[in-house]
Amino acid sequence: MICPKCGAPLTDTSRFCSACGNVISSEHPAALQVPPPLPTGPQQTSGKAIASLICGVISVFPLFIVAIILGHVSLSEIKKSGGRLKGEGLAIAGLVLGYLGIVAIPFILIVAAIAIPNLLRAKIAANESSAVGSVRNLITAEVNYQATHQNLGFTCNLSDLSGLIDSGLAAGQRTGYAFALQGCSSETQGGPVTKFQITAIPVTSNTTGQRAFCADQSGVIRIDRTGSAENCLDHGSQLK
Repeated sequence: MICPKCGAPLTDTSRFCSACGNVISSEHPAALQVPPPLPTGPQQTSGKAIASLICGVISVFPLFIVAIILGHVSLSEIKKSGGRLKGEGLAIAGLVLGYLGIVAIPFILIVAAIAIPNLLRAKIAANESSAVGSVRNLITAEVNYQATHQNLGFTCNLSDLSGLIDSGLAAGQRTGYAFALQGCSSETQGGPVTKFQITAIPVTSNTTGQRAFCADQSGVIRIDRTGSAENCLDHGSQLK
């Protein structure tokens, strides 16, 4: 409060001016508190408010949390800046988007819990179907190899079938399955190979596949639901 006559500073409880002796009336319009100074210079937009809005718009966890934190911090700084900072609307928008993101998390988790197992089952089914096709390709490749190598017969080396099968299958792995040739034998000592066995097992059980597949020179493809190549060769059920 200031003296309306001489402008000397007074306390809120002063009834007389100590400088000029003027009587101070609490109802005098001039005997009021000095208004706070207006901010000087152009206002600046709070960087934290902008960052809060950006994090809220991106809508990716954990940026929801960052948007909320920056929104509250920027609002506090704007209020304490005395008009020097602006961007309250940006901060509020960032807060709203951040809280909406937090609310949406349970729904996202529910959708993921439903969708991910379905996607995994679909991927396994696709890999198993591809594995069956690859076993058929290997049977055909073995027959063609025997026809062009009658003195040798069948082969137990996948690399010998290069050109008859694709490079991935020749390397022993394709679409989540590992392939092998084994059990090659001849009816006569030193004669051409007349028997072979093909096995296809998941590279990662219950992830890239579940069932094992096998076949031999008869061309019949069998399956084992446990994913065991040995069980498939020993007592696998015929693929229908």
